[in-house]
Amino acid sequence: MTPAPQRVDGRTARSERTRTAIVDAHLQLISEGDLRPTADRIAKTAGVSLRALWSHFADMEALFTASGKRVLELRDAAYQPISPDLPLAERIEAYCRQRARLLEQIGPTAKAAGIKEPFSETLRRYRRMHVQRVREELATLFAAEVRDNDELLDALTAVSMWPTWSTWRETMGLPVTAARARLSRTVTSLLASA
Repeated sequence: MTPAPQRVDGRTARSERTRTAIVDAHLQLISEGDLRPTADRIAKTAGVSLRALWSHFADMEALFTASGKRVLELRDAAYQPISPDLPLAERIEAYCRQRARLLEQIGPTAKAAGIKEPFSETLRRYRRMHVQRVREELATLFAAEVRDNDELLDALTAVSMWPTWSTWRETMGLPVTAARARLSRTVTSLLASA
């Protein structure tokens, strides 16, 4: 016997649409280069009142939590597992190609988070979560090479994170293909030292 479909209350559906519009507006403004969007600009972009924004989010930390969750969902949707059974050179190539794509995707939000992170436990928590996810991915993908070498795993993780990518892309002005080549060369060198 299949359960009867649940009816969605109209107010609940509207509330969820408003909440989603606010998160979408927050991330849209960031992706357009507004790294410190105010509540007023977010509400205007979402097409809601400032009062509606604050009725859905108690404070900016609550909005950061919802936006961070959305960024993780987008990252998870774009992530494609890489087989650890591939030859090492193919694993490195696939990893670096995917990592470059994901870093380009999260770039605007990573920059925006970096501005407010010293003042936000929520953003610091998301940073730690991102680092842990990359570390686990590397430990699985390169298990045969890393084994129990935490120093190697730390180095691979550090080079795979936004600050390194940002240095290549923004500080040094490298195009994506060149930055990806630097990532590949660094990962290859680190794994060769194992």
